[in-house]
Amino acid sequence: MKKMAICLVLVSICLSSTVPAQSGRSASSQVKIAAAEQFVDLLAGRLYSTAVEYFDSTMTAVMSADALEEAWESIQAQVGNYKKRTGTRTEPYQQYLMVFVTCEFELMTLDTKVVIDQAGKVTGLWFLPHTPSVQYEPPAYAYKQSFNESEVTVGSGKWKLPGTLTMPEGDGPFPAVILVHGSGPQDRNETVGPNRPFCDLAWGLASRGVAVLRYDKRTKVHTVEFAAIVESLTVWEETIEDALLAADLARKTDRIDSRRVFILGHSLGGMLIPRIARHDPDLAGFIVMAAPARPAEDGILEQMKYLYAFDDILTEREKAQLNRLEVQVGRVKEPVLSLSTRSEDLPLGLPASYWLDLRGYIPPEAARGLDRPILVLQGERDYQVTMTDFLVWKRVLTDKENVRFESYPELNHLFIKGDGRSSPDEYKKSGHVAEKVIIDISGWIRNQ
Repeated sequence: MKKMAICLVLVSICLSSTVPAQSGRSASSQVKIAAAEQFVDLLAGRLYSTAVEYFDSTMTAVMSADALEEAWESIQAQVGNYKKRTGTRTEPYQQYLMVFVTCEFELMTLDTKVVIDQAGKVTGLWFLPHTPSVQYEPPAYAYKQSFNESEVTVGSGKWKLPGTLTMPEGDGPFPAVILVHGSGPQDRNETVGPNRPFCDLAWGLASRGVAVLRYDKRTKVHTVEFAAIVESLTVWEETIEDALLAADLARKTDRIDSRRVFILGHSLGGMLIPRIARHDPDLAGFIVMAAPARPAEDGILEQMKYLYAFDDILTEREKAQLNRLEVQVGRVKEPVLSLSTRSEDLPLGLPASYWLDLRGYIPPEAARGLDRPILVLQGERDYQVTMTDFLVWKRVLTDKENVRFESYPELNHLFIKGDGRSSPDEYKKSGHVAEKVIIDISGWIRNQ
């Protein structure tokens, strides 16, 4: 079997810049689409020096041909060799056109998101999991007649986010849960292939009398604006601030019990639970799902080693990728790491500000200071955040009476059932968050 990865810290590799609106004549939509497709074709042909000629001036300043080569080769190391383009779709955004060029690789289909400015130049680049157009089938435990949904807005101003409030039928007041995403530019359902685990959680919990608020992540909604702060990025801008704003919105919503608003964090969201809690003493409790317990850079390296070793064949390209990643992880740990360290020299191309912000942060240790209820959940088949992490949570917090632990032998990182050794292939199969997880979370909330 070949290998691919959905990385722990970012699902996508994100390379971007922003520029002010261009003056003069604007390129037509067809010209912009053609530019995006030609750019991807140059990547496929490994013509990186020619590809960077498509960059606008600001992008040129931050992304060299060598860095572009490293990004493209890293993608192929994860999802197999590039095969072909299979389609294109567009979304207008202010003065830009976002062109999603769907690319088929050996093991996974990705959308190469190319942001084109008015002059027809590339001003942003993302590699994202392709979301197929499939009809979502609700899980059997979701009783749609027992709840209703409405659109809400989390936050205000520049960074406001669209969201969905799932509210049980009845007068209430109901306890509420805020769903906080894992890594990457996630939508409100935390969609991975045909799977929508956050929708499963929202509908399952609302069917059991718990209101749920979920929202699109800032890195998904505000991709162009977000790129302007990418070199100073921390988890505050990526995750924490919006989780706090969502909790504040829930507390002000009719039929929600303002004293019983909980945070549920998955993966990166779970890892940041102690930081979220520190900023909001009014939160009633926390559900930690598949959360790393060790330094993030170590988890990334461990995950890649697992995937590369899956078929017992380590190619020369994979060796090179692992060696490069090991060097990058080493730089994160060096005392001389500073804001001047180049992003391309660090894991996943994330800036030094991100790694400096997380330096010394051990989530279970940070959670020891919390006296509010905590529920820690883990799928035992999870290869992205493993049982090693869960056991660290358990070891550090086992003497805390406010903490409960549950693990599930058959579940993966998305808390979906599978068989045998866990691999990324199962993310391509449709499934649902296990009902036992819904029962455990709703029952725990009722007892708080």
